[in-house]
This record gives sequence, C-alpha cells and structure tokens, in this order.
Amino acid sequence: MARYIGPSTRVSRRFGQQILGSPKALERRNYPPGQHGPKSRRKLSEYGVGLAEKQKLRFIYGLLERQFRRVFEIAKRERGVTGERFMQLLETRLDSVVYLLGFAKSRAAARQIVNHGHIRVNGHKVDISSYTVVAGDEVEVKNTPASRQLVTRNLEENRIRNVPGWLTLQADQFKGVVNRLPTRDEMDPSVNEQLIVEFYSRM
Repeated sequence: MARYIGPSTRVSRRFGQQILGSPKALERRNYPPGQHGPKSRRKLSEYGVGLAEKQKLRFIYGLLERQFRRVFEIAKRERGVTGERFMQLLETRLDSVVYLLGFAKSRAAARQIVNHGHIRVNGHKVDISSYTVVAGDEVEVKNTPASRQLVTRNLEENRIRNVPGWLTLQADQFKGVVNRLPTRDEMDPSVNEQLIVEFYSRM
C-alpha cells in the first residue's frame, strides 16, 4: 500500500482521536467519516479490532505496511516483551526523535527534515528517517542558516509541547541527547500494542 495522501482529518475521525490534521475537524464532527458515519453502530470482530489498532499505530508513525511489519519482526526476535520493544523501536526512529524534540511540527515534517539532510547524529549527517538512535546519541541540527532557521520556527511553535524524560533538549545549541530507551508509560497511552501482537500472531 502506498503512503496515505488523502484528507488527514478522515484518519482522525476514523479512529476517534487526534492522529493527523487539525483537531478542530474532530471537534466539529466526532464520528467516523462517510455517509453512514453518524449512525454507525457496527461492532468490530476480534480480527477487526486488532486490524484497526494496527492501522492506527501505522498512521501515527506514518509507515508503510512493509516497513511496519519489518519493525515488528525485529521486535519479535529480540529479548523482552514484544509489544513494548516494538513501541520502543518505533519511538527511537530518528524522525520520531526529531519530532519529539520539537524540531518539527509533525512526524511527517520530521521525516522530510531528516531526508533533506538537516540532521546530524553524533556529528555525522544521517538522512535516513528509519535510523534507530541509542542511549548516548546526540541529535543536532546542521549548522547552516537554512537548517537553523527552519528549526527555530518549529521550536518556537512547539514550546508548549513537553519533551519526554528519556530525551534532553538543548534548544540554544539546536541539540538533543538520548538519555536512555523510553519506558512504556512514556509512550502513547492510547495504543494497545498487545492487540497488534495478537493480530500478527494469527497471520
């Protein structure tokens, strides 16, 4: 499946929470999209519930199905709780870290900033958005007027957003430090990753 480029507010309305687009659209129409949306009372099957949770998380991180499944397979092979490790791998993607530090307004924008070469990790240019950061890594904005100007604007707009405890933002230096891996309670509480693990285990 290609990357979703349709109306972003449809995605939020479909899952009943803010995922893409403006929150105002969800406030105005807090029911699923489509002509039957306001009257929809369809009860999802067990498979449907797992599929919906998987699609929701995929939209949150903006991944294609193949990319998403690849991350899951890596998590399944590693030690620890598969669901939590899966979430950690998604959260420690470079584009996600750039977003969480406030260098970008959304994960999609963060992906673009990384792909255009505005970000360095430990002093080296990294333009792969799926790059996984580890504890001790320093993520900084390239020291050029264009890169710093772009990120300055985003940092000002994102001041009200809290940086999670596993990251340290040094805004005056356009830098962030990865202190450690995130714990489950520091990641999106609206996601039930166990449903995704069960969904893929049936396939």
